[in-house]
Amino acid sequence: MIYKLLALNIDGTVLKNNGRLQKETKEAIEFVKQKGVYVTLLTGRNFLSARKVAKALKLNAMLVTFQGAVIGKTLDEKIYEKTISEEKTFNIVQVLENFECNIRLMHERYSIGNRKKIQKNLVVQTVLSTGDPFVYPTQFVDSLGDTLRDEPLAVPKIDVYFPSEEERDEAAKVLRKAFYGIDLIMQPNWKIEIVTSGVSKLNGLKKLGDYLGISLKEMVVIGDGPDDISAIEAAGLGVAMGNAPSEVKRAADWVTRSNEQLGVAYMIKEHFRKQQRLEFLRQIKINR
Repeated sequence: MIYKLLALNIDGTVLKNNGRLQKETKEAIEFVKQKGVYVTLLTGRNFLSARKVAKALKLNAMLVTFQGAVIGKTLDEKIYEKTISEEKTFNIVQVLENFECNIRLMHERYSIGNRKKIQKNLVVQTVLSTGDPFVYPTQFVDSLGDTLRDEPLAVPKIDVYFPSEEERDEAAKVLRKAFYGIDLIMQPNWKIEIVTSGVSKLNGLKKLGDYLGISLKEMVVIGDGPDDISAIEAAGLGVAMGNAPSEVKRAADWVTRSNEQLGVAYMIKEHFRKQQRLEFLRQIKINR
């Protein structure tokens, strides 16, 4: 099979656990780009944070961000955007403020969070998860509900951190019963990501493929989280990182090394070294 697109998750895949990007990973991505393969990032991160990683990788590509809710090359050059409406965002916040949780409204240009105190490690994780605060500024307020009354906001995604599995599951039960038209993406460490129904990494990848004229079977997807599973299963070649949980590995066609052991670079060299440049293959087909 000739693969035309490589989609990479960021955290736990492209980046090491300390958030650093390895030189060998950069070189491997440049190697596959030289073969004419379109390389994109497929992430739950906000667009500006993903764009910063893309810049470090020298990618000038459409990126699938916010779990697939925003797809674009820049914030002014998007092919898809799906937000939670102002009214629904407000109503969801009203419900969540009855629970012990830290709420982040993830706008495309900034985030707004509540100051509610939960376990320190979760609060720190919440603050750091968006990347560089100068790239993606964050504001904290005492009451998100009061803030939204004065300044309504539609957002691609809402991140919610809970101090326990029980608190998270109870909130999820209430949200599912109270709201139509949203999906809950359950993440490790008792986190929920709330998006509009139909938003997912897989559907984002489909939309990008339609835009580029590339089918899912002509794609390689590398990821490490449960939210990557549907895209890994649908791709022509689905790859799980060595650090991925067992359910992700079971869904994959191939398991590479961990993100601490150059898993992306290893996979690229193993699977793309024999693939000829796409332009060369097109020329052969034309000249037959």
